[in-house]
Amino acid sequence: MQDPSMNLQGLAVGNGLSSYEQNDNSLVYFAYYHGLLGNRLWSSLQTHCCSQNTCNFYDNKDPECVTSLQEVSRIVGNSGLNIYNLYAPCAGGVPGHLRFEKDTVVVQDLGNLFTRLPIKRTWHQALLRSGVRVHMDPPCTNTTAPSTYLNNPFVRKALHIPEQLPHWDLCNFLVNIQYRRLYQSMNSQYLKLLATQKYRILLYNGDVDMACNFLGDEWFVDSLNQKVRQGSWP
Repeated sequence: MQDPSMNLQGLAVGNGLSSYEQNDNSLVYFAYYHGLLGNRLWSSLQTHCCSQNTCNFYDNKDPECVTSLQEVSRIVGNSGLNIYNLYAPCAGGVPGHLRFEKDTVVVQDLGNLFTRLPIKRTWHQALLRSGVRVHMDPPCTNTTAPSTYLNNPFVRKALHIPEQLPHWDLCNFLVNIQYRRLYQSMNSQYLKLLATQKYRILLYNGDVDMACNFLGDEWFVDSLNQKVRQGSWP
């Protein structure tokens, strides 16, 4: 928007993580409404995470709420459900927080959900301090084909990748853990674009994606408080 050399007419964002807070808060409802959470867990969440008809599943400090959210996180991310497509098989079987392959620890939590849970903030740092070799692999995803192709010597040579550079990984643990996320919400960025009245913006989500669920982005769009020109239709 601030670069005059770019002829920006609009943008489309698919499965965007528009707000960490709204993504976490909505994911709990998404999981419950899809039958993933039992009555006992749901009752505990309502009792310990909610007050005056408002629930905080994002950065709640109540110990019982934290315990319940850790169980939600386990069900969504580590029970064998495909976090990117709830109704699809989970390639590789039930993922865990980590697994071991020879001398390497394989981590499958990319660190984007329930980031305020204490255990989420500490265990990646503990791995980093341990000095062990760590590989990051997205859950329920078969990365064999792209990894084999992009690490092929002929492909690397065609892409002018120097031989001394390391093996290509779909996700890199060090990059992930050291990456500084600049924004927890994209609210102000969208409002700046919309205020110009120059750009068309499309936000879309898969209906069974739990990594960036549709409900969270729907709430995010509502929070922009824009005038509705046409309501929803089938």
